Amino acid sequence: MSTPLWTSAEIAAAVQGTASADFAVNGVAFDSREIGPGDLFIALKGEITDGHRFLGQVAERGAAGAIVSAECALPHVRVADTTAALGALGLASRARMQGVVIGVTGSVGKTGTKEALADALARANKGPVHRSVKSYNNHTGVPLSLSRMARETRFGVLEMGMNHSGELAQLTRLVRPHIALVTAIAPAHSEFFPDEAAIADAKGEIFQGLEPGGTAIIPFDSPYRERLIAAARPHAGKIVTFGRGEGADVRARDVVHGEAHGTYVNAVLPGAELGYSIGLPGEHWVSNSLAVIAAVQAAGGDLAAAGLALADMTGLPGRGARHLITVGSGEALLIDESYNANPASMAATLGQLGKEESKRRLAVLGAMKELGEKSAGFHEALADHIETADLAIAILVGPEMLPLAKILEGKRDFVHVPDASAAMLALDRLIAPGDAILVKGSNSIGLARLVSHLVDEQAQGRNI
Repeated sequence: MSTPLWTSAEIAAAVQGTASADFAVNGVAFDSREIGPGDLFIALKGEITDGHRFLGQVAERGAAGAIVSAECALPHVRVADTTAALGALGLASRARMQGVVIGVTGSVGKTGTKEALADALARANKGPVHRSVKSYNNHTGVPLSLSRMARETRFGVLEMGMNHSGELAQLTRLVRPHIALVTAIAPAHSEFFPDEAAIADAKGEIFQGLEPGGTAIIPFDSPYRERLIAAARPHAGKIVTFGRGEGADVRARDVVHGEAHGTYVNAVLPGAELGYSIGLPGEHWVSNSLAVIAAVQAAGGDLAAAGLALADMTGLPGRGARHLITVGSGEALLIDESYNANPASMAATLGQLGKEESKRRLAVLGAMKELGEKSAGFHEALADHIETADLAIAILVGPEMLPLAKILEGKRDFVHVPDASAAMLALDRLIAPGDAILVKGSNSIGLARLVSHLVDEQAQGRNI
């Protein structure tokens, strides 16, 4: 039999709790909907609900045990504070893992880069690779991702996010990465920061948790490069830069964008040269791929295998997944970027949409959240990118899009709607065979429901 992820004795020791019985688990979750047979359920108490309410439900789903702070019929470990126990379990998991840990953050691109990096390391099959699932990158998601990491893991790739200064400093000391990577700096969550330099400082906190002698990986082409290097220097044994510019340690010497939706890159890096293809389109993926290659080399991974993995990449749901959907007697291309949006990622995806070969280009653009007092200006600035993409029509979603709508009046065809449901109705009336449709917005706008409507409910969509 395989070694369990955790035994009740190990859990009790890690969280300083008391086990009611001997049990073993092979998975961990605090969302009752994610529990499967043999899993550990952590009953967190939040402002809205209490996980203890779902103990009966997780028992029916086959949970092997639970961490609780109240009476429980399931085999369990009882503690005073289940949220603190989650953090302690994450710490214990990190302490027993003897492989290489890589932390990834950035204003844009961190989830896609995390996924590509994990795939690149797994391709060479030098040992088990563990990664954060979904975008579990906050004060509960990071310890959960750590607690799910098997003790024999060879490479751990952990995503870390933040909304406020100081948050990454706490997360990175929990993760204790050997390699810390910043993908890019952009005005995301700027509602909580005075300027982009402050965002760069907050992202630079990731270097504070580096293990002794660790490697910091920094975007060379960023205007905040020197600021990030200064943040890394007290903590890193080595600093590696990546980018297009002359002087980057890992540099794209040649880039050829394919006519379909791939890109060829010839990269030069310390002691090596690597040619590879990227399965996803866009200039932003050139940058992400260079970050991946830099991290693979720093981790002692296989560069050739990493190149093969990059060629096989497909978009994630909500982050670049591409579907062909049936429209009347023909098909249309749907590009799903519905999970998140900020000014930089909007510009990148609209730029790529403008390169798609199609009869018409449409975009459903949801509001960009957490931009603070500069929100109107950031939304207005999308007009130039819409013009470059040569959109046949734009569907603008949410009140934050009103400043952009005013600029587009008389210049571009557009529809301004209040919410995702109205956007769905508008798109149903407008879509035609041969269209290329981009769907992008902040997650809270709910455009994922529009994508599901077009793909899942039709049961006609297929990934490409």
